[in-house]
Amino acid sequence: MRITPKTPEVRVPKFVGLMAMDAREAAEAHGVHLTAPDRPDFHLAVVDYVVRQYPQPGVEVPRGAVVSVWFDFADGEGGGGAGVREPRLPRPPGGGMQRELDAPGDAFEVIR
Repeated sequence: MRITPKTPEVRVPKFVGLMAMDAREAAEAHGVHLTAPDRPDFHLAVVDYVVRQYPQPGVEVPRGAVVSVWFDFADGEGGGGAGVREPRLPRPPGGGMQRELDAPGDAFEVIR
């Protein structure tokens, strides 16, 4: 009977929120490989941010396993959608907070 040594397992680090360059460095340090299905030029990407990954952080995988990362949100997954909010027209009225003092000639006197 032949016994083959088991490949040591590693935990997948969290890549979400990292720039592409930092994600590649973290993957190398943790013993996994990265692939980006939405970026064929992933090896050239520098400042794009990872928005999702598979498998999730903390999952144990064999050393050398491939982790997929994405840089764009899928349909219905977020990505903002609020659009440009400024400038708002018509502009909000001026003013702001006023001090809570009795106004001279106020018909309703403040009881203290």
